[in-house]
Amino acid sequence: MSEIRIAIAGVGNCASSLVQGLSFYRQSGEAVGLMHPDLGGYSVGDIHLACAFDVDKRKIGQPVGQAIFTVPNNARVFFPQPEDDGALVHAGPLGDGVAAHLTAPDESQHVEVAEKSRQTDLADVVNILRRTGAQVLLNYLPVGSQQGSEVYAQACLEAHIAMVNCIPVFIASDAQWSRRFADAGLPIIGDDVKSQFGATIVHRLLMALAQQRGITIDSSYQLNVGGNNDFLNMLERGRLKNKKISKTEAVTSQIVGGMDEEHIHIGPSDYIRFLHDNKVCYVRMNARGFGGLPMELDLKLSVEDSPNSAGVVVDAIRCAALGLQHKCGGALTEVSAALMKHPPRQMSDPDAAAAMESWIVRHAPAPAS
Repeated sequence: MSEIRIAIAGVGNCASSLVQGLSFYRQSGEAVGLMHPDLGGYSVGDIHLACAFDVDKRKIGQPVGQAIFTVPNNARVFFPQPEDDGALVHAGPLGDGVAAHLTAPDESQHVEVAEKSRQTDLADVVNILRRTGAQVLLNYLPVGSQQGSEVYAQACLEAHIAMVNCIPVFIASDAQWSRRFADAGLPIIGDDVKSQFGATIVHRLLMALAQQRGITIDSSYQLNVGGNNDFLNMLERGRLKNKKISKTEAVTSQIVGGMDEEHIHIGPSDYIRFLHDNKVCYVRMNARGFGGLPMELDLKLSVEDSPNSAGVVVDAIRCAALGLQHKCGGALTEVSAALMKHPPRQMSDPDAAAAMESWIVRHAPAPAS
């Protein structure tokens, strides 16, 4: 494949940063902000849009490069005129993709659900994927979209394309779903994308480093606030069950013997509108060192949330394309461990990074002689 054609389920802030970035790297030739300027022979500029799906009537029917700037999106604009791949936003099935409080008019932050989305079904999604030549589908639905994610996973199987599950709904890490992708000879990467340099990766590394240096960790918390629709969606706490599991396991998996639930708290804290797509993370560690003497760590990290996701997703897309080429069916374990919070098998970050690099080398095309 000379190019990778992707479909996006959920045209929100994460999609906005990704789409802007594809054109930025294609036109600039820059390598800044990339973990892999070249991955298995693919550059970021080789990723092109096939189609997208959303339920907001203000986005449906628009070119993807225009829809990404439509309210309620508020991601930072760093490439205002992304290239037109001819990809349109289609009505996606509504399912459980919109929290009830997001449909109530509230200035620019509400979602205007299209009537067409109430009537769209699996067959419609499969037909669009096939017609547009999509090869990899990104699941960017809102947190808590269990039914919606399963519809798109099934659509991938029927359209015979790969899937990258960026949200905390367990597909790649679910044995039954993983087996179905394996039986179909289709790769899946998931679940719940790590930020390139965000709260989870920093918290994981700090906890692992402390223990490596002989420090006993008594308790820790991670609180996150932000002003995008992801945080507004997560005010409905019933949608957070898998999110809390994913983030907590991502951190506690780095501690030998784990940690009791009563001594660890990780999760979204609140929605603060004026922060827009900026996410502020607060990490606290209470620990004991030599002689049992106490030590404390307080850390604040402020990042643009959606570009932090896109920097990882461009690698996941290219790995999925390599997996398709080599008919790697099922969850790509090494890649998922490196790029996702809730992979089928947790690994330490250094081990996961090394395993992913080895996987890429094994599946990259041989250099021309």
